[in-house]
Amino acid sequence: MSLASPPTHQFKSYIGGEWHDPGEGGRSVPNLNPATGETLGEVILASREDTRRAIELAHEAFEQWRAVPSPRRGDYLFRVVRLLEARREELARALTMEEGKVITEARGEVQKAINAVEFAAGEGRRLGGHTVDSELPNNFCYTLRQPLGVVGIITPWNFPVAIPLWKMAPCLVCGNTIVFKPATNTPWTACLIMEVLHEAGLPPGVVNMVLGPGCAVGDEIVTNPKIRAISFTGSTGVGMDINRRGAERGIKIQCEMGGKNPIIVMEDADLDLAVEATVQGAFGSTGQRCTATSRAIVVDEVADSFVDKLVARTRKLVVGNGLNAHSDLGPSVDQSQLETVLDYIEIGKKEGCKLLLGGQRLQDAEHSSGFFVEPTIFDQVRPTHRLALEEIFGPVLSIIRVKDFDQAIEVANCVEFGLSSSLYTRDINRVFRYLDRIETGITHVNSPTMGGEAHMPFGGLKNTGLGGREQGGEAIEFYTEIKSVYIDYTGEKRTSKVY
Repeated sequence: MSLASPPTHQFKSYIGGEWHDPGEGGRSVPNLNPATGETLGEVILASREDTRRAIELAHEAFEQWRAVPSPRRGDYLFRVVRLLEARREELARALTMEEGKVITEARGEVQKAINAVEFAAGEGRRLGGHTVDSELPNNFCYTLRQPLGVVGIITPWNFPVAIPLWKMAPCLVCGNTIVFKPATNTPWTACLIMEVLHEAGLPPGVVNMVLGPGCAVGDEIVTNPKIRAISFTGSTGVGMDINRRGAERGIKIQCEMGGKNPIIVMEDADLDLAVEATVQGAFGSTGQRCTATSRAIVVDEVADSFVDKLVARTRKLVVGNGLNAHSDLGPSVDQSQLETVLDYIEIGKKEGCKLLLGGQRLQDAEHSSGFFVEPTIFDQVRPTHRLALEEIFGPVLSIIRVKDFDQAIEVANCVEFGLSSSLYTRDINRVFRYLDRIETGITHVNSPTMGGEAHMPFGGLKNTGLGGREQGGEAIEFYTEIKSVYIDYTGEKRTSKVY
């Protein structure tokens, strides 16, 4: 099944090493290009029964897969790296066409996925525990890591290549099998990932993908007793529900959820650099990333200058089809997300925030077929406004003015989320006070709020993250259990004598 050349495809689930056809009773929905309205293909929705079948096959494949030595499991992933490199442009173009982000960002996402898989592949030769001295003579103590079993992986539409692969790669190298539920509005990239894993030679049943709604596919993954862990990225409401239901079953849960990320601009900041970082963070990926810059917290002393520069720079951004080389930001992913963004713009106006730029849907001839909204900036936003507290997931930036560093930190920390943050300053003492006090899992100094590296842990605090970090060596912690081993080689009966 090749999915490399639109316009018409059927996107199906991948179960037990084969593309799954649910038969004539299966429902379908169109997969739309959010920039043009073009139908890219038809998504064949799987059922709860299909999901159970995928889980059963993953369960059956587990014992065989866990018996493969971890360096050999890493070899499979190195093959995946080479295949991703060979198909990077195909993946990037599919990503842009169904999700909307501009092609340069899509290429960057594919490269991030390659980096994450490469790092995890190397972990196959480092997977292990540690040895310690026993308190008894002629006794040997050590720990080892063992896989969990079948893991459910549930991912969103905004990074449909990178997020699935940065979850799958460490999961697989640890010896687990997978049932993967991607977002149904990014099925093309999900199917391409399955093609790559299939071509890499992964045994049937080791990775299974089920395309379908959360009420059937997602619910079965969360409740099925053969699922021993779930890694989820998505909304806070859904993540909290998954965490609660998983806790009732006593399984491991990992959730990466919302963000309301601040960039703090101090009076001694390089304003040109701070403005560029704010524009990148707020409007890159159309604001549809969990690490997007949604709040600019600026001290009064430089606020007017910062705002003038920011508005002037933002006016230069080109909104358009992500496949066009001149486009800086693309559309919202679908009609629902567009309406959410427009609703929040109206909320900002009603709250009395000062609209400096944007605020409208683009509906001229070039943009009329897509879900485009202007990059939008509000000034005079208060920390208590909904615009400053709630995740929008669109190209909307709130500027909050503060009197000093202490107030900036207080405002930055006053939201329920704690994923990413950034500080622009030249004062090294202030940098370390910021690092001590900021309530975010990812912190940047003089760089944008978004971005990360494959060998560094990714995740947030408060209502952003639960259950341990993704990526880097810390990812192995979630996908394994520790076993402690005691070996007595005295050949003698244990006595109560103290040595």
